[in-house]
Amino acid sequence: MPSTLPDGEPVPSDGSLPQSALAGVGERPLGFYAHVPYCATRCGYCDFNTYTATELHSSGAVASQESYARNLVSEVRLARKVLGAADAPVSTVFVGGGTPTLLPAADLVAMLAAIREEFGLADGAEVTTEANPESVDPGYLAELREGGFNRISFGMQSARPHVLRLLDRHHTPGRPEACVAEARAAGFEHVNLDLIYGTPGETDDDWRASLDAALSAGPDHISAYSLIVEEGTRLAARIRRGEIPMTDDDVHADRYLIAEEALTAAGFSWYEVSNWASSEAGRCHHNELYWTGADWWGAGPGAHSHIGGVRWWNAKHPAAYAQALAEGRSPGQGREVLTAEDRRVERILLELRLVDGCPLDLLAPAGRRAAEQALADGLLRPEPYAEGRAALTLRGRLLADALVRDLVD
Repeated sequence: MPSTLPDGEPVPSDGSLPQSALAGVGERPLGFYAHVPYCATRCGYCDFNTYTATELHSSGAVASQESYARNLVSEVRLARKVLGAADAPVSTVFVGGGTPTLLPAADLVAMLAAIREEFGLADGAEVTTEANPESVDPGYLAELREGGFNRISFGMQSARPHVLRLLDRHHTPGRPEACVAEARAAGFEHVNLDLIYGTPGETDDDWRASLDAALSAGPDHISAYSLIVEEGTRLAARIRRGEIPMTDDDVHADRYLIAEEALTAAGFSWYEVSNWASSEAGRCHHNELYWTGADWWGAGPGAHSHIGGVRWWNAKHPAAYAQALAEGRSPGQGREVLTAEDRRVERILLELRLVDGCPLDLLAPAGRRAAEQALADGLLRPEPYAEGRAALTLRGRLLADALVRDLVD
């Protein structure tokens, strides 16, 4: 979760939503995100809403890891009250962070059990947790799988020790690959590895080695993200001081092309600009809810939610979050009711990144003209365009951020 939050309007103390948002609850897919804000150490590139034990020392027991699962279960029960009695089985659950697996496996299972008890899980529900490779072992993974988790995402980032050191990642090279085997042995149906490219000092050969190591481990999903240097991070400070160079945009583009070539050759297909899967079943269906504007409840400090065109976000600090729940209040800090124009723009921003693209009828006249030019320039695929959709070519994926600005006009 991002470390900064917008302002928005106040959230009612009971968390209640407008009737317009509640209409259709249960008819639209519903996902649940649970944010676990704890990390053993802070990575130099990360600006997520996470905290080490030292940073939370003065907050006392209210913000402790030991009490966290109870707090999150309280928010799940609040969600049931806010969404009413409508039958709304949850189709996806995603536990992210931070490092969720710093908590005991029993805590993650208890959080999932609360969602199941309050809402029920849809048939075939996807249940994912993120994990640090050094924070799990075969027994931990077996407990998660027995408790209902069926998908796991490991933060690999790189196979090269010098790249991991610059990112302040502390797992042992080779450990993420071993985790994939352990997760398979525990019965996990789907396994993802997260990679980062464009780290200062990384070479093309380093990146190829990371891709080869990830593929040889046998996951059915790989996410490959370009390193973004966020203001306020330790990495940004080092670059500003001239200790390490900023990676050139052309290098990022070259690394993306290397990833596309290697992953396609291994039988993976892209379905979102930064995500590849070996089958449709292997896709991250929880993230697809975000990208297609479905409903999701985000529980935990700083977590964002969206129900029926209303978006809100929780208090950022774990202590403030826990205190609100202890007092019987919603932890929501602010919210916004999206206009029809807001939702149109967001659909273009998000759906354009998907393999199927976005409907051309979402585009205003200026955006439609930009799409016609993008088609002529080879940024959009002709076949989907003829069927009424703007869908990116490989070159279009490299220029997606610039293209989308033209399409939303």
